[in-house]
Amino acid sequence: MVVFIDMDEVIADTYLAHIERYNEEYEESLSLEECMGSEVWQNVPVSRQDSVRKHAYTNGFFRTLKPIKDSQTILKELSKKHDIYIASAAMQFPNSLEEKSEWLDEFFPFIDWKRRILCGHKHILRGDVLIDDRSYNLNTFEGRTLLFTSPHNIRTEGYERVSNWQDVALKLL
Repeated sequence: MVVFIDMDEVIADTYLAHIERYNEEYEESLSLEECMGSEVWQNVPVSRQDSVRKHAYTNGFFRTLKPIKDSQTILKELSKKHDIYIASAAMQFPNSLEEKSEWLDEFFPFIDWKRRILCGHKHILRGDVLIDDRSYNLNTFEGRTLLFTSPHNIRTEGYERVSNWQDVALKLL
């Protein structure tokens, strides 16, 4: 089985990174709970929204992300059973290509560089399963889709959902 796995908000915690950077930059205490159901930038004053949107363009942003809990262990087990590919829409943020590749080398060294797809749009993917946090990526995929729960998508309906990597293991291992 060919399984495509998104990076941001599926194996790399970009959401928390936005909150942490915002809090550090403005000496605030924005919490994950305050942001549930929306993007981080939508929960800050209008005058600061552009700053949050620019985090992903900042050198080092993608390189310093924390792995999502259990993603490393379960993805390693999945890779023994299925053909795993990391598929990330990395073209939007130019410095993310190198940073995402280095990040994968550090945290997911068992996923060979030949199994990394850093693309612009995921509509080109053809396989059995796509795990992603963005419904617009799942809409065009012809195989089984799993919506990985992230604070921004908790109100999204109409998809088979996985709330964490333990859920992924139950469905695919």
